[in-house]
Amino acid sequence: MSTRDVELLRGDARPSLGSSGRRWGEDGIRALLLVCACVSVLTTLGIIIALVQPAIEFFREVNLIDFITGTRWAPLFKPSSFGVLPLISATLLLTFWAAVIFIPFGLGTAIFLSEYARPGVRRVLKPALEILAGIPTVVFGFFALVFFTPFLQDIGLGLETFNIVGAGVVIGVMLIPTVASISEDAMAAVPQDLRAGAYALGATRFHVATRVVVPSAFSGIIASYILAISRAIGETVIALIAAGTIARITFNPEEGAASMAAFIAATGVGDVPTGSIEYKTIFAVGLTLFVFTLVMNIFSTRLVRRYREVYE
Repeated sequence: MSTRDVELLRGDARPSLGSSGRRWGEDGIRALLLVCACVSVLTTLGIIIALVQPAIEFFREVNLIDFITGTRWAPLFKPSSFGVLPLISATLLLTFWAAVIFIPFGLGTAIFLSEYARPGVRRVLKPALEILAGIPTVVFGFFALVFFTPFLQDIGLGLETFNIVGAGVVIGVMLIPTVASISEDAMAAVPQDLRAGAYALGATRFHVATRVVVPSAFSGIIASYILAISRAIGETVIALIAAGTIARITFNPEEGAASMAAFIAATGVGDVPTGSIEYKTIFAVGLTLFVFTLVMNIFSTRLVRRYREVYE
């Protein structure tokens, strides 16, 4: 018997739970994760640099205040005008109509999957819902143009061929799986003891879902909403195909209008000369869109931290 075995029997020494040798595999995983984090940060910095340099050149020729407050966007016409408000208003209007769809339907789907669906139903329904999230956005765009808009016209709505409400609703349908999946994961993390306590007090399943589970998972639900709103703001193909490319300020959802992302896509594939002021509008609008997304992410982070519930 070794000296260390004698010490262990006497209680003079404690067994070491750590490894005496160096774990090369764990060091390799740590290095790989560090590389992934660095790639993400460097990619973001690269995008910022690619946007900022041409945008600065653009704002040397166009006044920033006129760009932000102008109500006419016509960079390809003579005389040209560079007021970005029509693109911003169309983007926000599309996001509003998308939110009208994905906020209630996404949350309702998450509540059903978390609190009402049987395990077998959940195993079938959730993957089927996630398949909807994998459909290419161009398919949703043509669906809005050739099916949904004609359907709304047939039931009596006076929609133009390209319109905001059709594109916005289809964007909302596309984002339902995102909201439902993230919200359901947040609800699944709520301890079962909270549900059991509510049932013990005589609460119904509906009251448990809406007054116990949803408030407890509120931070995760808000995070799903913010993510969906950010995606709706940056949605390109559906807005380009179904909402049109006319830059105008309108509050009538039956009319078409160009969003910021749709303008970038339409101009980027056009015949605009590289280096011209018209070409640099792509980067100015892209920087504006980037700022919108950044503000949304900062706001969501602060909101999630404020309402996060921590359970032991």
